[in-house]
Amino acid sequence: MNNQTAAPDTVDDRPAAPRSWSVGTLTYSPWQLGLLFFWLLFGDFAWSMKDRSIAPVAQNVLMMFRASSLMQSIFLVSLPAAVGLIIGPVISFSSDRHRGRLGRRIPYLIATTPIAVLAMIGLGFSPAIGRYLHHALSSPHGGSNEIILISFGLFWSLFEISTVAANAVFGALVNDVVPQQFLGRFYGLFRALSLIAAIVFNKFLIGYAKTHYSLLFIGVGLIYGIGVSLMIATVKEGKYPLVVTSDAEHYRGLWGQARLYLKECFSNRYYVWVTFALVVSALAFLPVNTFSQPYAVSLHFSLKTYGNYLAETYAISLCLTFGLGYLADRFHPLRLGIASMAIYGLVAIAGGVYSADARFFPVVFVAHGVLSGVFFTGTASLGQRLFPKLRYAQFASAAGMAGAVASMIFAPVVGKYLDFTGHLYRLTFLMDGALAVFAVALLLMVYSKFIALGGDQAYVAPS
Repeated sequence: MNNQTAAPDTVDDRPAAPRSWSVGTLTYSPWQLGLLFFWLLFGDFAWSMKDRSIAPVAQNVLMMFRASSLMQSIFLVSLPAAVGLIIGPVISFSSDRHRGRLGRRIPYLIATTPIAVLAMIGLGFSPAIGRYLHHALSSPHGGSNEIILISFGLFWSLFEISTVAANAVFGALVNDVVPQQFLGRFYGLFRALSLIAAIVFNKFLIGYAKTHYSLLFIGVGLIYGIGVSLMIATVKEGKYPLVVTSDAEHYRGLWGQARLYLKECFSNRYYVWVTFALVVSALAFLPVNTFSQPYAVSLHFSLKTYGNYLAETYAISLCLTFGLGYLADRFHPLRLGIASMAIYGLVAIAGGVYSADARFFPVVFVAHGVLSGVFFTGTASLGQRLFPKLRYAQFASAAGMAGAVASMIFAPVVGKYLDFTGHLYRLTFLMDGALAVFAVALLLMVYSKFIALGGDQAYVAPS
């Protein structure tokens, strides 16, 4: 008989350690992480209202005052690209190295937000200003469109300068304060709010773009100013280590800093391939996105009907956003980008064949919008996953700079070609399809290099 007494099971009464997540010197409890997401997304909704509404209203104003397709492409694509080429790298490089009481990103948002608001209010009044100047300086008979477009262009330039400067640091702020394991899901929510803003604008407001464009510009400007101001007042940055450069004396001065920027961003072939792939991927959607509104008008769709198609597109995309964010965290945004771009290429080529028929245009247009949304949502965190974290803004701006050069050249070529062909807009789908095929090849090249650098488990961004 066994006289040994079994020891009672022990119970650990110690409370479980609270869950927390860290990024840099910042640590969040579940409640704090929720608050961070809330305020970032609050600001993002205001940001998205600006992004989703200002360009369509601006394009409508340009069409009202008889701007050509070439001029539209210059205003809506080439000018922003040119501004981005100059301003984006400077702001990004500077913010990566800035160390201040408010952080390294937020001071730039504080500086640019009021400028953007004033520019949007100016856009609302620019036709009235143009008419006043025309009557004050010349005969009231004819010729006012040119002065109106000049007035509009001045405020549009100011708007783009402030927007490009803010864009250069906004994504970097997210990268600095959101833990990496949540980036895909955050950008899924980010995209969801952007789509909600797009649905609201295209379903309920775009129909007023001809009659109430001034109120739309001013209203969106105020929403943007309030929303972004509240965000930057509540989101706090952490502390950052200094960015130390070897041979710092060799890179003193403006020209030295420019050489350092180019050396760090483009001396490694891997980052050149990443940048090339990102640029071509963005260009794959440019022709249709730039000229879809005049395309719809040429097929005798009203702006309200066009807005309804966009709203349907965004509603479908909205249902996909969080799932795509989860898939990006689970399977990596690079894989998601390759798959979605390949499918998009097939759809775009089909669109070039069938979209000239007004019966098929809505189907192809909605498919274009949904699939381009799948790509942008699925790859939203791709730069954060591939570029060095401490210098993310700098490398992201380098990709943006390359994209700006490409867009600045490509958009007017597309616009001029459409003018030459008598506005044969279905060709924009064929252009998109060809670029999508090229983009898939480049993304596959990046993927092979990503695997060679350690892949999902061991990837470290090359220094």
